[in-house]
Amino acid sequence: MATEPGRRPGLARAPGDPAQIPTVPFRPQDVPTAPDPQVRAARAAGTGTGTGPWAGAGGLPVPTTRPRPSGGALLLTGSLGMGHHVMAQACAVSLEARQMRVRTLDSLRMLGGPGGRIGEAVFRGMVGVPGLYDAFHFNQLRTGGRIATGIDAVSSRFLVPRMRDELTTEPVSLVISIFATGAAATSRIKPDFPGLVTVVFCTDVCPHRLWVHQNTDLYLVTSKTAVRYVRRFHPSAEVAVVPAPVRAPFYEAPTQRDARLAFGIPLESRCVLLMSGSWGLGPLVEAAEALAATGVWVFAVAGHNAKLARKLAALAEREHRVIPFGFTDRIPALMAAADLVVTSSGDTCSEARVIGRDLLLLDVVPGHGRDNLQGELEKGGAEIAGRDPRALARSALAALDRVKPPIRRIARGPEDWERAFGIALAQVGLTPGR
Repeated sequence: MATEPGRRPGLARAPGDPAQIPTVPFRPQDVPTAPDPQVRAARAAGTGTGTGPWAGAGGLPVPTTRPRPSGGALLLTGSLGMGHHVMAQACAVSLEARQMRVRTLDSLRMLGGPGGRIGEAVFRGMVGVPGLYDAFHFNQLRTGGRIATGIDAVSSRFLVPRMRDELTTEPVSLVISIFATGAAATSRIKPDFPGLVTVVFCTDVCPHRLWVHQNTDLYLVTSKTAVRYVRRFHPSAEVAVVPAPVRAPFYEAPTQRDARLAFGIPLESRCVLLMSGSWGLGPLVEAAEALAATGVWVFAVAGHNAKLARKLAALAEREHRVIPFGFTDRIPALMAAADLVVTSSGDTCSEARVIGRDLLLLDVVPGHGRDNLQGELEKGGAEIAGRDPRALARSALAALDRVKPPIRRIARGPEDWERAFGIALAQVGLTPGR
C-alpha cells in the first residue's frame, strides 16, 4: 500500500501499510526437520528394501541393505539467521528446473530436543559480546581448534543417525550441505550410500575448518580466495567457483519509478533501504533517524527482531520519512525504489547487485562477517560505514552523491549462475534434466 509522502507525524496507518510489520510465508520454522520416529518407522517398514529395519544409533531404524540413490536431491540448511535458507531456496529452484525432486531439511533442528535452539542461543550470545565471536571464529573455527572440532563431533553424534535414516527411507542421488553441521554429518555417512554425490556450498570468503570434510565430492564457493581456504584442509578437493544464486523475485523487481509510486515516495527525493539481516544487527533506529533528519526517505527493515520493529514503528510516528518493516517479502521492490542499500554483509549484497544498487556496508557481523565484508568491498560498488549513527549518515549522504540513476530495471540476470551451476553438477557426473 502506498504511503502518503506528506503524512503527518502520529497519523494512524491503515491495515496493510508497511508499518504493520508484514511477514512472508517462508520462515525458518517452515523448513522441515526429519520426520518423527513413528513416521520414519512406518515409512521404513513399507519401503521393501533389504530385509527390514534394525535399531541403529538413537533407536532409529536402519535396514541391513542400503537402497540405491533415487535421482532426487536433499538440501541441508541451518536456522542461524536467514542466509542459509535463502541459498537453499535459490538452489532448489535451479534443481527443480532441471527436473530433480528436491526437499530441504534444517540440520540444526534435526539435532532433536533443544539442540538447535541451544546452538542458536549460544551463537546469539557470542555475537552480543564485543570481541567474543571474533575470538572464537579466528582462533577456533578458522583453524579447526579443539573446541570447534569438539562441538562438531557432538553435533554429528546426534545428526548422523537421523541423516542415515532419512537417506535410507527416502534415497537421493545428491546432498548439498549449505550449513557446516550438515556437511560434517553427510561426510560421515557417505560410505554407507554407494553412488551418493555430496556437495558443500559455502558463500563465505574464507570457509572455516568445519565446512571441509574428506568425503565431499565437490565444494561450491563464490571466490578464488575461498578455493584456497578449502584446499588448506582438503588439498585434493574438487572446487568450483560459482556466482552466488539469487531468488527469482529479485530478477522480477519493478522499475524505480513504479516502486516509488507504489510506496508513495516522491520521485525526485533521495531514498535508502536500511537493513541488517534477519536479526537486525547494528544501530538501525538511530541511523534511520539521523538519515531522515537530512531529508532522506528511509525504508527501515527489522527482520525477525521484534524489539527493533517496535522501535522503528515508534520512530515512524514522529518522522514521516521513515517507513518501517518487519520480516517482509517486499525487499525486491524496496531495493528498486531506493537509491542506496545500507546493510550488513550477506546475501542481501548479491540481491542488491542484481537490481543494480550500490551498497553501504555496516561492519556489525563479527567473525566470518568481517571476511565477507572485505570480499564485498573488493567487488566494487560498495563502501563501508562505522557504527556511529551520525558518521553513518554522513557516509550515506556522500554515497548518494556518487550514485547514478539506474538505467536498467535489472543489472544482471540468472544466466551466469545457471551456467556455472550446471557445469559444476557435470563435474560430479550429474546432468539432471537430460
